[in-house]
Amino acid sequence: MGTLKDILSLEVLVSCMHEPDEAIVRRSQINSDVLLINQCDCKNTLEYQVGNQCIRRIDTRQRGLSRSRNMAIEHAQNDLCLLCDDDEIFEPDYETTIINAFQQLKNADIIVFLLANQPCSLKRSIHKLNYLECLRVCSCQIAFRRKSVLESGVRFSPLIGAGSGNGCGEENKFLLDCYKKGLRIYHFPQTIASLRQEGSTWFQGFNDAFFYQRGIVTRYMLGLPLSAVYAFYYAFAKRNLYKQQISIHCALKEMLCGIRNNDIGKEEIRTGKLWTK
Repeated sequence: MGTLKDILSLEVLVSCMHEPDEAIVRRSQINSDVLLINQCDCKNTLEYQVGNQCIRRIDTRQRGLSRSRNMAIEHAQNDLCLLCDDDEIFEPDYETTIINAFQQLKNADIIVFLLANQPCSLKRSIHKLNYLECLRVCSCQIAFRRKSVLESGVRFSPLIGAGSGNGCGEENKFLLDCYKKGLRIYHFPQTIASLRQEGSTWFQGFNDAFFYQRGIVTRYMLGLPLSAVYAFYYAFAKRNLYKQQISIHCALKEMLCGIRNNDIGKEEIRTGKLWTK
């Protein structure tokens, strides 16, 4: 009888910047196959084997988290892929947990897992995600069947995410696009990793810019009517998070300004670039 790895193989797709070597693999306690997309000032590729673990690395001069994710998707090799940032620490049995989940949910194209030290607003049961639940997921929770995503043509939009100047939400746009393409997205409430408590590269507090960017990103993801409704929901439902820094009135005003101006949508029209086939 074969092992789980013989049945399905997992590859962790790590997005990082200016990593001089593969120390991040040990730092993050990655023990499965791994592909590093290292955005730096050179171009290079490297591959070697450590026991049963294949470590691959691509150094690139490209910038932007979404571009890093897309490069990883294009160069991945294994059946299953897990998105990873440079601030994660994995549970010892994460590989078994993920492979078991895909074995159990044989029709799942994407599975969302738990992070040990991060809140989760999804119900704690195995279930298929609906459209709006895709907004409650962060990238480090997402594993997918490589073939399903490649065949769908869905990729991360470089118009949002770290390095874009437009705020975060690229993983939510990705999931929503996958949902629209008919990919089956499930929640599997088992923990696979935790996040190191480090400063964010994009979050600078609940200021005017944060809420303006949230408006333009929400409009980009949801369209005009639904994004306006979501702005009112977010302003009131999340007020305890930000009320010490900005008033509800100002937060809502900035989100609605972002929605009205639709900066990202105009950029996509201007460049003629769409990020799904």
